[in-house]
Amino acid sequence: MQVHFRLRSLARALLVVVAVVPLLAAGTRPAQAQLVTAVEAVGITVSDLDRSVAYYRDVLGFEVVSEVEVAGPDYERLLGVFGLRARVVWMRLGDEEIALIAFLAPQGRPIPVDMHSNDQWFQHVAIIVRDMDEAYAHLRDHGVTHASPGPQRLPDWNPNAGGIEAFYFRDPDGNHLEVLAFPPDKGDPRWQEDDRLFLGIDHTAIVVRDTDAALAFYRDALGLEVAGESENYGPEQERLNNVFGARLRITALRAADGPGVELLEYLAPGDGRPTPEDTQANDLWHWQIHMATPDADAAAQSLREGGYQWVSPGAVDLPDDALGFGAGLLARDPDRHGVLFLER
Repeated sequence: MQVHFRLRSLARALLVVVAVVPLLAAGTRPAQAQLVTAVEAVGITVSDLDRSVAYYRDVLGFEVVSEVEVAGPDYERLLGVFGLRARVVWMRLGDEEIALIAFLAPQGRPIPVDMHSNDQWFQHVAIIVRDMDEAYAHLRDHGVTHASPGPQRLPDWNPNAGGIEAFYFRDPDGNHLEVLAFPPDKGDPRWQEDDRLFLGIDHTAIVVRDTDAALAFYRDALGLEVAGESENYGPEQERLNNVFGARLRITALRAADGPGVELLEYLAPGDGRPTPEDTQANDLWHWQIHMATPDADAAAQSLREGGYQWVSPGAVDLPDDALGFGAGLLARDPDRHGVLFLER
């Protein structure tokens, strides 16, 4: 089956992060060519595909869209893993998609058991729920692993965030996930217009060492727009992230379509560990943001000119079109998060 890309209107896809930061005025960034036209999916590396599909389907309400198995030199070059064979399942929740990727060969390393939310390889997706109490009871009934001690209601002294409820937990491989519930006066109106419990993905969040360096990549090189900024701290934020003394600079970005990308810079504490230099796409802490680009070669050239790291040896043609794309490039941002550029 082929991947079915569903366009989502920008008006319905207003990014609202945990901080519910105010949108910046248009024109705050100089106009430039758009290397990225959409965030199409978030890729999550898993160890047992059938187990993960069941988890995301039965616990979180995702639906299977398509499945494919890939192998051979084109995909080895694309993902930078020699001798690979991988199964990929796309799943959809509302209008947004994730891609679960299981390497049959060679298998990568597990997520460190002592991982914390301020480690720089941290990434999650924020899933919007209609009611936090009901969602938390549902997750408890399914025995999910807590990453927060429980749901946190963000304080009213922060007018942008007051009343929002959030909770971190982990999937079977230890990947962090978040559920968010908005009060009636906050968030995209579409989150208030659906009776399902799990509604869709608002954004994917990544820890960065330096927000300005990350903005040079995502905003200046790729063309994403800054949607808002905030600084979050206090006991509710500490318990949400399960990081004592957490103080975060949060920056929300988005492409013209798809879920947003949220940058999390820990101003304190400063002991988060860097992403391992030898990270490969089959390691279970490796995620990748799937970015649609009109020209994979142009994306590769722009990244090279900016001094950014390729994983692929350049734009790779995918003649069999098993993934629904004609060419692709896997690169890494300044904090070594994976970004997969895909040309349809």
